[in-house]
Amino acid sequence: MASQRFTVLDDGRVLELEEAAGLALAERARAAGRPVALDAGERAAYLGIAARERARALAALEAPDFTLPDLDGRPHSLSAHRGRKVLLVAYASW
Repeated sequence: MASQRFTVLDDGRVLELEEAAGLALAERARAAGRPVALDAGERAAYLGIAARERARALAALEAPDFTLPDLDGRPHSLSAHRGRKVLLVAYASW
């Protein structure tokens, strides 16, 4: 019987691993103090960054880069606006 594939999202990378390797990687991340969101039923895990790294990023007062489309579908990156004031309006409906 073939082993199930396991998806791990880690630092923007998507890793497709054997299930045992994916679970082991998630456990090592948890043991290292990284937050882990694990859904064993869906065979997927998200590995967050360690508290020390989050604190360093917050102290820098610099937002991480991201790219989103405007209403016409054109992509816009935050990094294209570095050095200028940017108002970001976010909306979510749960």
